[in-house]
Amino acid sequence: MDAETVTDAPTALHLASDPAAQFEVLQQVRDATLSGARAQFSPRPVISESWQRSLAAHIDPDDFRPPIVYAPDEVAEVRDAHPLHAVLPTLRELLGSIADESRHVMIVTDAEGTILWREGPANLCSQADPVGLCEGTGWSERAIGTNAMGTALAVDAPVQIYSAEHLVKTYHGWTCAAAPIHDPDTGDLLGAIDVSGLLDTLHPATVSLVNATAQLAESHLRRRMEWLDGQLLTKNMPHLARLRGEPGALLTPTGRVIAADRLGRLPKRVAVDADRVLLDDGREAHVEPLPEGYLLRLRTTTATRRPTLELSFLGDNPAAVMNGRALPLTLRRAEILALLALHPAGLTAEQLALQLYGDDGNPTTVRAEIHRLRGQLGGDVMRAKPYQLRAEVKADFLRVRLALNSGDVAAAVAACPAPLLSRSDAPAIRAEREQLVAAVRTAVLGHPDPDVLWTFAQSETGRDDVEVFEHLTRRLPADDPRRAVASARLEWLLGED
Repeated sequence: MDAETVTDAPTALHLASDPAAQFEVLQQVRDATLSGARAQFSPRPVISESWQRSLAAHIDPDDFRPPIVYAPDEVAEVRDAHPLHAVLPTLRELLGSIADESRHVMIVTDAEGTILWREGPANLCSQADPVGLCEGTGWSERAIGTNAMGTALAVDAPVQIYSAEHLVKTYHGWTCAAAPIHDPDTGDLLGAIDVSGLLDTLHPATVSLVNATAQLAESHLRRRMEWLDGQLLTKNMPHLARLRGEPGALLTPTGRVIAADRLGRLPKRVAVDADRVLLDDGREAHVEPLPEGYLLRLRTTTATRRPTLELSFLGDNPAAVMNGRALPLTLRRAEILALLALHPAGLTAEQLALQLYGDDGNPTTVRAEIHRLRGQLGGDVMRAKPYQLRAEVKADFLRVRLALNSGDVAAAVAACPAPLLSRSDAPAIRAEREQLVAAVRTAVLGHPDPDVLWTFAQSETGRDDVEVFEHLTRRLPADDPRRAVASARLEWLLGED
């Protein structure tokens, strides 16, 4: 659609007084956008971006139902174990009565968008059941397309979805508003709170009410966390006292520091997925599990060397070895390690997403992959916020750069038998690969020693380079047997062209 033919779409608030007009406009916008035709108005950016994500997940806009994640007899057990169970009375108090009086249902999901609670008038619930708006069904964008619950979780912000802004046609008779709820301890998403109703029942201000309710729920969880911290502190202070002045700290089960003695500057959180960790200042500490939480003890002996991470990424079979132990690697994890090695100061999830996927990168996808990679390496080797390698990194591609920077072209050529991660299509890896090859090639062609040129010609990057073999045939002495080999190779390359 040409930009100049699109005007600003009327907001849902402007059309709320006339639901029929609202539905007609939004449906025309959706149908035109999905068909590639011109629409009178453009969809809201949050909607347009959500439609793109949903279509990329192969959601059928014309006929789709949410998947069943939990059977009815499983839902109760899942709810009892979920952290939002503790704030359900607060949610009911603020939204339950409104839902009953105004023909809405109140819905609470987990972080994956699965509905765990749904409460509201019986007649409306009976209309919600046939379309899968019920406990146990999955409402993430990748499961059912654009909807307030799934989209709020995807963008981590309050969202209101009006009728035909839903990607799937089945839900054009519904309007909903949702807001995410976070864990005050870790900051992770716990789920979403949603109010849904039929087309003519939901006011635009509902999203503000839902968001305020989510914030109150987070405040309730924060107060509960602080109370539990106090209980944990009371139980575990004797463990800290028994250190008798040795530096130490008490940690929650998630690794958050709640008390410290003689440790100086400490991070707010310490990785607890290994029995020892390196603190930000390079000191090594032991993590000892307690019945509840952990005890952190600083090693008073001379600190051991930082872990060594060796990366062999030149070619199409990347390998990594940590402290002599080979690590199984996918291409994506190799790409992440390469980028972190190239950026020793660290990268955020957003920066990694951009460098791995370009403008379509999703930080959530990157965080999931990083979580699995940290599980392999250990929290003491890879820190978070930003993501950073806390090891002595020895990488073949870094050795090439170091040799070039020091002017040792022969060493650079010897260390570069193949391009960086040959199979990678990640934008930043591709750019680094091309720049590294170009830098080595330029240095080689300008180097006076034909032996260096010959070594490059035998590499994966140089063996098909016509100019390299032209230089060899001119610079190798007539009695050098390599000259005949170079001439034959050049003739073959020219014949291929």
